[in-house]
Amino acid sequence: FALGVLSLLGSRVPASLKVFLTALAIIDDLGAVIIIAIFYTSGLSLAYLGAAFAVIAALVVLNRMRVMTLVPYLVLGIILWVLVLKSGVHATLAGVALALTIPLERSAGIGHDLDHSPLHRLEHGLHKIVAFVVIPIFGFANAGVSLAGLSFGALIEPLTLGVAAGLVVGKLVGVFGSSALAIRLGLADLPANAGWTHMIGISLLCGIGFTMSLFIGLLAFANDVALQDAVKVGILAGSFVAAILGAAVLLMAPAVGGAEESEE
Repeated sequence: FALGVLSLLGSRVPASLKVFLTALAIIDDLGAVIIIAIFYTSGLSLAYLGAAFAVIAALVVLNRMRVMTLVPYLVLGIILWVLVLKSGVHATLAGVALALTIPLERSAGIGHDLDHSPLHRLEHGLHKIVAFVVIPIFGFANAGVSLAGLSFGALIEPLTLGVAAGLVVGKLVGVFGSSALAIRLGLADLPANAGWTHMIGISLLCGIGFTMSLFIGLLAFANDVALQDAVKVGILAGSFVAAILGAAVLLMAPAVGGAEESEE
C-alpha cells in the first residue's frame, strides 16, 4: 500500500526511495512475524517442533546439494507448515524458513541467471496471485468495521488513538530516527538523490499499515470484537493520516537535482 502511494507521486520521488521502501517493508514484515512467534505463541509441542526442525534441516541439505527443482522444496514446505502449526508456534514462520532455504542462484553447471533461479521462479509465479488476490481478500475480510452507531467518541478511544499514533508517530520516529542515527554514525548513506525531507516523507508512508497491523491487532484481541473494531478504526485512521502527510511532505521536498538531495 505504501509503495502504491509512492508510485502515484511519479518522478517527484527518487527511484532510490522506492528501493529503500521495498527493502524496509520486507524487514518490517519479518519483524512482525518474529513478534507474532514470540508473543502470540501458546503451548509449545516439543515433538512437533523437533520434527519441524528436522524438515528445515532436510531443506538445508537440499539447498547445499544444489537441488534446483522446486517440487521437493514445496512438498517439504507444506509438511513444515503443518508441523509448525501443530507445534504451537505461529505458522507464518514456516514460510520464512522455506524462503530462506530455496536456492537464490543457479548451480555453476547451469548458469547464474538470477531471473531463472528457483526462488525467483517461485516469486514470479506467486506475485500476481498474492498481490491481486490474497492480500486484497485478507484486507477486505479483516478490515471491515460496522459504521452503524460509530460516533466521534469512538474515534478518540484510547486504544484507537494509540494504534493510530503508533502508525503515524511511531513509524516516523522509528524509521527516521534509526535511519538518521545509522547515517550519522557512518553505517549507511542517504538513498541516492534523496534528502532529509524525503526521508521524513518516506518514514511517514511507512505508517500505512494494513496486513501485518491487522494481523497482530486481531491476534492481540482475539476474544473481544469491540476491541478488534477499535484496532481496525485506529489502523484505518492512522494509515489515512500517514498517507496524506507522507505524500504531502514528499511533494514539498526539493525535486531531484535540488539543493537538499545530498546528505551533507
